[in-house]
Amino acid sequence: MNNELSRIMENNLDRVWNERDPAARRKAIEELYTESATLNHVEDQVTGIDAIDQSVSATQKVLPANFIFTKLGPVIINNGIGRLVWGAGPSGQSPVATGMDIVQFREGRIGALYVFLDTGPK
Repeated sequence: MNNELSRIMENNLDRVWNERDPAARRKAIEELYTESATLNHVEDQVTGIDAIDQSVSATQKVLPANFIFTKLGPVIINNGIGRLVWGAGPSGQSPVATGMDIVQFREGRIGALYVFLDTGPK
């Protein structure tokens, strides 16, 4: 079960936060999140598939087109809670920002995602 939950978190990073195609991103959100999931990130808290999709889209619009999120260490799962440490920056370069995702799983999907930003662009 922990391997499956780890894959969900990795897929969220790749298929949601790194996905620039709106239709593909929406499909991934519908697969990975519960209908009533919440997304809690820098000065933003939203609930539901539509709101999560809009929030991720808004975040992507303020990032340079070549920015990607990369996993910086193994995903850790503890009693239905997951942690993924990530970096963000231009593809192929060192991250200019780091942070972590904390996920509370419900029914084998993301029920709540808390995004923590450690450092911002320099």
